[in-house]
Amino acid sequence: MANQALIIMLKNPIPGTVKTRLAKDIGDAATLKVYEKLLQRVLEVTTNLETDVFLFYSDTINRADIFPNARYKKYTQCSGDLGIRMDYAFSIPFKNEYKQVVMMGADCYELTQNHIESAFSALAQHDFVIGPAMDGGYYLIGMKKWHRWVLQDKSWSTSELLSETIKDITVHQQSYVLLEQLSDIDVLEDAQKHPELLQ
Repeated sequence: MANQALIIMLKNPIPGTVKTRLAKDIGDAATLKVYEKLLQRVLEVTTNLETDVFLFYSDTINRADIFPNARYKKYTQCSGDLGIRMDYAFSIPFKNEYKQVVMMGADCYELTQNHIESAFSALAQHDFVIGPAMDGGYYLIGMKKWHRWVLQDKSWSTSELLSETIKDITVHQQSYVLLEQLSDIDVLEDAQKHPELLQ
């Protein structure tokens, strides 16, 4: 739908820069192959969405990658910590008058098109939607107004992130919905749950 935007935060697939905790166990080359499979999954679950999709690359825009330029609006992330980069990415569709904006990464192999569609459906009735991750963070967050405070002063990449975010939303008297809890691919144990990632 024209008033809905999906943001995908990506890392450019460069050896030694992606999934560094996983790389400690399986090496940079094998880790790069895992990340490329994660990107392929992102493509699969977003190709048929009836919403505009914004890609934010960590370093440089790749016009020749697997994501068709006609379908995906491509940007680079700004500098700063994760909260600053997420806030900047959210600012683009909201400044272009999108009414519902959902953000995801490329780390959740279990994520489906239905999860994303459910996130937008939740925003019809609530201020925020969050997809909780097994590690205490989240694989998805969405909102229907650009609330910068939800991304400020958070313990990024820790088990406290989800609880801090929910507390902040509650303090600001906003409503939220939690989606199904899923697992990100961060370490070898995560990848081993999906053997095809390691083949």
